[in-house]
Amino acid sequence: MNWQRVVIKLGTSSLTDDFGRISPPKLWAIARAVQVLQLELNCKVVIVSSGAGAAGRERLGIELPLTLPEKQAAAAVGQTLLMLDWAKALAPEPVAQLLLSASDIKERERYINAKNALEASLKLGAIPIVNENDSVATSEIKLGDNDTLSAWTAQLINADALIILTDVDGLYDHDPRENKNAKRIEIVKNIKEVESFAGNAGSLRGTGGMVTKIKAAKIASEAGIETVIIGGGGAGIEEIARGNITGTRFLAKPKTSAKKAWLSQQDESGKIFIDKGALKALENGKSLLAIGITKIEKEFAFGDVLAIICNNEVVARGLTNYSHDALKLIQGKQSHEISKILGHKDYDEVIHRDNMALIKEKDD
Repeated sequence: MNWQRVVIKLGTSSLTDDFGRISPPKLWAIARAVQVLQLELNCKVVIVSSGAGAAGRERLGIELPLTLPEKQAAAAVGQTLLMLDWAKALAPEPVAQLLLSASDIKERERYINAKNALEASLKLGAIPIVNENDSVATSEIKLGDNDTLSAWTAQLINADALIILTDVDGLYDHDPRENKNAKRIEIVKNIKEVESFAGNAGSLRGTGGMVTKIKAAKIASEAGIETVIIGGGGAGIEEIARGNITGTRFLAKPKTSAKKAWLSQQDESGKIFIDKGALKALENGKSLLAIGITKIEKEFAFGDVLAIICNNEVVARGLTNYSHDALKLIQGKQSHEISKILGHKDYDEVIHRDNMALIKEKDD
């Protein structure tokens, strides 16, 4: 394996004991595995770590279920404790704490700021410890789980691989807790073919299950990042460092630019419908021009992310050079007509190819 950058995602169950408390032996075993990864593969490592809520609940002496403010307080208290544990376990290497929120992923400027912070931390020799900013997040502004966060973190650092450590040693065709004949799937080439195997439940103390792990693998794969789901704690990570992958590998699609990987995953502010001629031009690497647009929906502004639709299928996403009002006037028109219609022309392209990501699924 020629991995130069790896993100390791650790769920709450991978860091806590049967009572929901942070387990030092588990954490130190993972820290040792990180060092083996660095030595064996000579790669940079970023850790996406759950466990702050569990550490905070233990310190405050409170038990589940909690109100939202209590969850936020537990996360605020626990994050400090968790970072102290990581700093001790990974010493003498320094650790860097980065708390991210959904806005840091969805807003382009904040996304770039987060990327720069991670890059600087790695360059200076620190091991970034990433978590969602649960002390201020609410359900409306959360990414929802650290599996999803880990996939976005892998995109942020342009990782080669995402390792998701869990209490199940991979993806099975049936629930191994209920069916002793369940078989582990070793390699996944087409994620659509295995989505039905995911089930729903995670651990009692975590927020994710196999569904969120497959979602994370899909986000990573779209950016050209391989995903591995493994069990075995620190020992499982050490096996990977030595070339033995015993879990499930989700193979990556070809590498794409970070900007286009980001675009392909964004929620749209509006929709543009195009004809078949425009679609063919996009597939040949051209920009989207006004003449190929047949209809637009919703209101949006310059720079918003738009879904590009043909035959009722989203085929691309991109950053628009024109607002909803302007595009209403120029849709279906030639580029040389724009200046006469609007009184000015800032761009020939409605969406430039450099600000666009084709996402139409093709058969593997």
